[in-house]
Amino acid sequence: MIELIVGGARSGKSRYAEECALKFNDYPLYIATAEAGDREMARRIDQHQRRRGEQWRLIEEPLYLSQVLVKLKNSESAVVDCLTLWLSNWLCREDRQGWVDERERFLAVLKHIQGSLWLVSNETGMGVIPAGSLAREFVDESGKLHQDIAQQADTVTQMLCGIPNRIKTRNAG
Repeated sequence: MIELIVGGARSGKSRYAEECALKFNDYPLYIATAEAGDREMARRIDQHQRRRGEQWRLIEEPLYLSQVLVKLKNSESAVVDCLTLWLSNWLCREDRQGWVDERERFLAVLKHIQGSLWLVSNETGMGVIPAGSLAREFVDESGKLHQDIAQQADTVTQMLCGIPNRIKTRNAG
């Protein structure tokens, strides 16, 4: 089971994903993509960790999500938070071929995922077209990534003001 959760900043995406994963498994896995590059990001990471508490297993993987997800077992639940930070990590490395290769590995792993997976990501394409080339590349790449994941996902949920809005549900059978 894969659910893609998209929404704006502070829309409740992470909290919703965490609640879903905890309903499935008492000790879910949290796969964090953020890197504490400055004090403000370190504070955000700390807030997330304190909110989650001790029952979460944590893997920090800023680049190679496919290597972590391929190991997910059928009885496990996991949250990946967040895909747009993952993309940012790649774009800041200026390794476009590395990004293309890892993106393809990630999408291939999703086709055979074991367990239950909640993918958290920021919706970035609902505003004006950014002025800078890197920002435009980011919006383009995140939009393409979201579309490709949404095609494979069982459920797509858009968060708005802390309220989950299902925009896709795959019918079983």
